[in-house]
Amino acid sequence: MEVQQFYYDNKIVKNFLYATLFWGIIGMLVGLLLALMFLFPNITDGISFLSFGRLRPLHTNAVIFAFVGNAIFAGVYYSTQRLLKARMFSDFLSKFNFWGWQAIIVAAAITLPLGYSTSKEYAELEWPIDIAIALVWVAFGWNLIGTMVKRRQRHLYVAIWFYLATFVTVAVLHIFNSLELPVSALKSYSVYAGVQDALVQWWYGHNAVAFFLTTPFLGLMYYFVPKAANRPVYSYRLSIVHFWSLIFIYIWAGPHHLLYTALPEWAQNLGVAFSVMLIAPSWGGMINGLLTLRGAWDKVRTDPTLKFMVVAITGYGMATFEGPMLSLKNVNAIAHFSDWIIAHVHVGALAWNGFLAFGMIYWMVPKMFKTRLHSIPMANFHFWIGTLGIILYALPMYVAGFTQALMWKDFNPDGSLVYGNFLETVNEIMPMYWMRAIGGTLYIVGFIAMLYNIVVTVRSGSKVEDELAEAAALTRVSKKRTAGETYHTWLERKPIKLTIFATIAILIGGIVQIVPTILVKSNIPTISSVKPYSPLELEGRDLYIREGCVGCHSQMVRPFRSEVERYGEYAKAGEFVYDHPFLWGSKRTGPDLLRVGGKYSDSWHLNHMYDPQSTSSGSIMPAYQWMVRNEHDRSGIQGKMEAMVSLGVPYTEEDIENAFTSMEEQSIQIEENLYADPDFVKSYEADKNYAAENGLEFVEMRDREIVSLIAYLQRLGTDIKVKQTDELLSENK
Repeated sequence: MEVQQFYYDNKIVKNFLYATLFWGIIGMLVGLLLALMFLFPNITDGISFLSFGRLRPLHTNAVIFAFVGNAIFAGVYYSTQRLLKARMFSDFLSKFNFWGWQAIIVAAAITLPLGYSTSKEYAELEWPIDIAIALVWVAFGWNLIGTMVKRRQRHLYVAIWFYLATFVTVAVLHIFNSLELPVSALKSYSVYAGVQDALVQWWYGHNAVAFFLTTPFLGLMYYFVPKAANRPVYSYRLSIVHFWSLIFIYIWAGPHHLLYTALPEWAQNLGVAFSVMLIAPSWGGMINGLLTLRGAWDKVRTDPTLKFMVVAITGYGMATFEGPMLSLKNVNAIAHFSDWIIAHVHVGALAWNGFLAFGMIYWMVPKMFKTRLHSIPMANFHFWIGTLGIILYALPMYVAGFTQALMWKDFNPDGSLVYGNFLETVNEIMPMYWMRAIGGTLYIVGFIAMLYNIVVTVRSGSKVEDELAEAAALTRVSKKRTAGETYHTWLERKPIKLTIFATIAILIGGIVQIVPTILVKSNIPTISSVKPYSPLELEGRDLYIREGCVGCHSQMVRPFRSEVERYGEYAKAGEFVYDHPFLWGSKRTGPDLLRVGGKYSDSWHLNHMYDPQSTSSGSIMPAYQWMVRNEHDRSGIQGKMEAMVSLGVPYTEEDIENAFTSMEEQSIQIEENLYADPDFVKSYEADKNYAAENGLEFVEMRDREIVSLIAYLQRLGTDIKVKQTDELLSENK
């Protein structure tokens, strides 16, 4: 038997580890800043690129794709080489994967604070960056599959199955959710509209959690937990059931994010059914991970690496029990739009992803640098303070979520809302926001302790070199099953077939849910009174997206008595047919805005954006004063309208030709409405005098950003009249 020598590429693993630590601390610090903004709304007063709405997607992208993403690549590159007994297929592809991913992160860190956002959850990056993500991801998959082809290990271990499913599914999700029509270098519109866009987005959004934050980490669990415990995986058969059932069922569950919305009932129910089924494979994986530690519990007490892994797997179990529970309609009616969801998400992120990454790092670094961990007591300190941080973060958010739900739905005996003012709810949960900030701070303190521990460990170790290894060359065997070989054992030596079968498993659910909603027009009844946005309103909608307003305000009134009483008539699917993208939102830090049009004067909206506390005492909304001052560049409106026509919005050639005239007329009308407020006139004249005295260019109010935003806000919900709704619904149009 020929024995071959080769070198594992440890340098690429080291690079990804360093990136994990670097981006991790940045992403978490941005998260802490956001938590503090709930307590001190104007902490970044007047700095547009540090506003809450722009920083929130930066935080989620930094933690998910920068911290967790780099951790995934580090673990996958380390374990894949050792499981397949081969160096990665291509050093060039490895380097392209690393530097391309870092370039994407930097591009996100620049564009998101500047307001370049699609507004779609976990997919906010604009079209050029989306293309770059696809290219880098394909390079990663090419490298992964190429390594399998040249492997020296006959059978593919369970971790490799999860890596394959991750590559295939994330590619499919990213490409289909990111289909958009470019308008300019950093502006695009989703090709889907309204209900269709919502379904595709949460098909992606739920499965980004499933196949970016879960399946690769399950693969890492199957490799690193047995290695750290020096024990075999508890059950090979259970790992087979876990893998195939998980990837098949997970892909169907996205609609449970859209219960009681305008999404067709059949799609909602399908999402609920598969979400409930999901608990079985999820807990099967958790049990397989925890029972792998049988006989190693004495080691768990002393080894901080295993402590992190045990809590990570437990956090995975908690989150994957809670997810199916939240998909039940009666539970979802309480939890959705509340801080309960924030607690749920962070149990998964901080415990499952964060702690498994920390355990993996503590295990890998000493081995790669051929040394001992600098301080086990410091690692234990990190574990305990991090665990305390998770508890202090999550528990107050659960309490806040329950408090919100109970107050939102509380009625007086006469049928009126007990808490008619939304801000009464906000004020009630402020102590919980304080505790969240404290919990997040403790978690970051633990991260900083790890950073110090790892830096000192690295400095005391050897330089990372390519690691010499040897293994027998893989001899050819029959393509057919051999005597006594099970079908799955045979499949484990067929990487291409395994990839194809995994692809089929994940495509079935997506096809069944999405194709009917997109292709069968009758699924979205039209409403004759719903018209496209005017040019000025379309520009204002883009400003709403730029400032991240969707992160705090929903535009989806559910058919509950409490919501109809508070916000107005519940939402109809046909209201959103011209919305590219949809803006239903997923969190109510502030009230729903679907019916806000005409509810307040133009002057109220201007004052509210300039100084929210002046119109809403106790508000935690930050000020958007730059929108009141800045001139609004509307020169690209005709290109935007032409793009909308390509997407099916019925603007006529005359509408496009007269766009500037239309904007001028509507903006002048809003300006005149503002003049009706004496306080506005005084401040406006003072602004004009200040500009004249200081030689500054004065911008007429009609030309400012705030006027476009007011136009959009005043349009919301005005297309339908409650008494006419049933008459306006026309099926099969």
